[in-house]
Amino acid sequence: MDMCCKVVVFFAILYTVTAEIYIVTMEGDPIISYHGGVNGFEATAVDSDEKIDTTSELVTSYGRHLERKHDMLLGMLFQEGSYKKLYSYKHLINGFSAHLSPDQAEMLRRSPGVKSVSRDWKVRKLTTHTPQFLGLPTDVWPTGGGYDRAGEDIVIGFIDSGIFPHHPSFASHHTSVPYGPHPSYKGKCEDDPRTKLSFCNGKIIGAQHFAEAAKAAGAFNPDVDFASPMDGDGHGSHTAAIAAGNNGVPVRMHGYEFGKASGMAPRARIAVYKALYRLFGGFVSDVVAAIDQAVHDGVDILSLSVGPNSPPTTTKTTFLNPFDATLLGAVKAGVFVAQAAGNGGPFPKTLVSYSPWITTVAAAIDDRRYKNHLTLGNGKMLAGIGLSPSTRPHRSYKMVSANDVLLGSSGVRYNPSDCQKPEVLNKKLVEGNILLCGYSFNFVAGSASIKKVAETARHLGAAGFVLVVENVSPGTKFDPVPSGIPGILITDVSKSMDLIDYYNVTTSRDWMGRVKSFKAEGSIGDGLEPILHKSAPEVALFSARGPNTKDFSFQDADLLKPDILAPGSLIWSAWSQNGTDEANYVGEGFALISGTSMAAPHIAGIAALVKQKHPQWSPAAIKSALMTTSTVMDRAGRPLQAQQYSETETMTLVKATPFDYGSGHVNPSAALDPGLVFDAGYEDYLGFLCTTPGINAHEIRNFTNTPCNYRMRHPSNFNSPSIAVSHLVRTQTVTRRVTNVAEEEETYTITSRMEPSIAIEVSPPAMTLRAGASREFSVTLTVRSVTGAYSFGEVTLKGSRGHKVSLPVVALGQKR
Repeated sequence: MDMCCKVVVFFAILYTVTAEIYIVTMEGDPIISYHGGVNGFEATAVDSDEKIDTTSELVTSYGRHLERKHDMLLGMLFQEGSYKKLYSYKHLINGFSAHLSPDQAEMLRRSPGVKSVSRDWKVRKLTTHTPQFLGLPTDVWPTGGGYDRAGEDIVIGFIDSGIFPHHPSFASHHTSVPYGPHPSYKGKCEDDPRTKLSFCNGKIIGAQHFAEAAKAAGAFNPDVDFASPMDGDGHGSHTAAIAAGNNGVPVRMHGYEFGKASGMAPRARIAVYKALYRLFGGFVSDVVAAIDQAVHDGVDILSLSVGPNSPPTTTKTTFLNPFDATLLGAVKAGVFVAQAAGNGGPFPKTLVSYSPWITTVAAAIDDRRYKNHLTLGNGKMLAGIGLSPSTRPHRSYKMVSANDVLLGSSGVRYNPSDCQKPEVLNKKLVEGNILLCGYSFNFVAGSASIKKVAETARHLGAAGFVLVVENVSPGTKFDPVPSGIPGILITDVSKSMDLIDYYNVTTSRDWMGRVKSFKAEGSIGDGLEPILHKSAPEVALFSARGPNTKDFSFQDADLLKPDILAPGSLIWSAWSQNGTDEANYVGEGFALISGTSMAAPHIAGIAALVKQKHPQWSPAAIKSALMTTSTVMDRAGRPLQAQQYSETETMTLVKATPFDYGSGHVNPSAALDPGLVFDAGYEDYLGFLCTTPGINAHEIRNFTNTPCNYRMRHPSNFNSPSIAVSHLVRTQTVTRRVTNVAEEEETYTITSRMEPSIAIEVSPPAMTLRAGASREFSVTLTVRSVTGAYSFGEVTLKGSRGHKVSLPVVALGQKR
């Protein structure tokens, strides 16, 4: 009896030491998304404005059915007492968590009906992360009553790929204060043709789709594009949540929580105008119809993460085309428009947003970076990226190349080094080892994905995977991808060569080149913990650059673009479960992606906060407040830097200019109280168009139905919170008009600085403005020497009550 007890205790201790917690997801819909199809169980799916009725017999019976399937699977595979089920997940996901041995977890991975098995992991909770980086929770939201009032009654319209309405970022019950009817918005909500349920829930206040042009062109496929506001791409859900997603939504993937997501204005309402589609993008006819409807419905803000691939060739100027002209009408109606600058950087003249009535947003890298490393058996440590857990501590694993573990002639039909198809690789050779794969052009083209590599490695029982970049083209962007198993991407070609050399030296082969024994070893570090950098923000490599262009011949415009810089790199946000825009996030609820598409909704959301505090301000006044209070210094107090290519085509950092960041990086708390604004209206925009050389007055009238006025004399006199002179000969004086939007009189001193090739003077040197009063000042630029390059400077107005506004100056000196 004593011996028996000792044996039992021994095995209990062994079980405790070796078992771990795994999260298992199953095929089949959970309660919230089950639309029927299982014999004997009716649909339980609900719209996102409804709570699940847990007392409903439909819900409880289908829930019992799912739980029985979980228990049956475990009972069939494992002996009772050898595992412990912790939870059955039935409502939001279909699956369970259990305390299992690694061998049991591997058996589950191979079982029919199992979608994934992920080892759970403890990580430090972090927000995701731009609200904190921008100071919203501490400096901005409290001024409007807290996060649950931030953006109250402001409607943000999204011209994008639709929305996934069931996501918690858009749930109406995620707030302590219920959403009531909106006092003025009059847009409509389409119903989901599959479920007959509305897309709207109080948080989402409008949802429509526009596809007539796409249908006429034969590009629209209702099976994949969804003839509804449903997001079949992922992009639209991502941008909507950045601007106006609920606060405090847990971001979980592969068993890890990466923080809690929040929009910039979490209380703002969302109006969806779907005009983009996953396979072909969109047609301007549909986009214009969407903008038109949005303005008719009464949106306050428009967020546009869309633009032409290049300056339009159908008109003589970039400013006058149906897209920009429609947006001019929107601004005339009082709608603030934020548009992505484009992703053609770091090369000059790559902007796809041109007009003065639009706020053009460049993309910044914030202070959060994810890094990882691979340690080789020879002690060398290779840097890389991989948002994944580490291999087991204090242990190395053999490394096997995919090309060396092929099954027969499988590699003839496929590129085996991509590691996209587990069936072509020998599981006996891969199991328990680190799988080495090659990062080919297929990953750039989208036909291969890191997500699929992780699935292949998991299916084969690998301890982890390494993706090796052997060739890299300028513009190739490498972002960390979440993985449930250890994995790393080696992006530096020289480090990849170190790994390949080590592998070749340590791997013995016969005379035919076949491996006799694998001797290369390695371990993968923990890539889940971010590193916070003081060098932030930086201008992202991909962010489009100025100068702005006025026509399709790429002649420089007398208008600075981009206007402002906002976070746009590695942004966690909501994703559509139908989304295919990023192969690495197919079927996921969140995605970590980069682009000026992510920067624009940051500005749209922050503009909503400014609009909430100052409801009577014009779009130009809001734009001015954002621009003039932005910063050109990073967190370490140094001038902003921009990612750029060196002569050897490697990425480096250079001092940034206004062509990279516009006025600077957005500072939301300062924008709420700028002191002064540079206001402008419809007549000012017409004056800019009429005085821009090369634009025909007849063409302007065609688009605006308004005759020209030339009182502005020169486009550089347009009352923008920036100054650009693209053809400065000898001396030119430009004027600006400021309005005191503070509650008290204030005296401002005006100072200026400019690079040596151009002299700058301001007049008057100081001025006093009563509350609500406006005054003009002038800036005179004089060519000292012609260098063939733009000169950069700044005009600063510093107030006696602590306000400070700055506007960037760019000028190109010419002989004539």
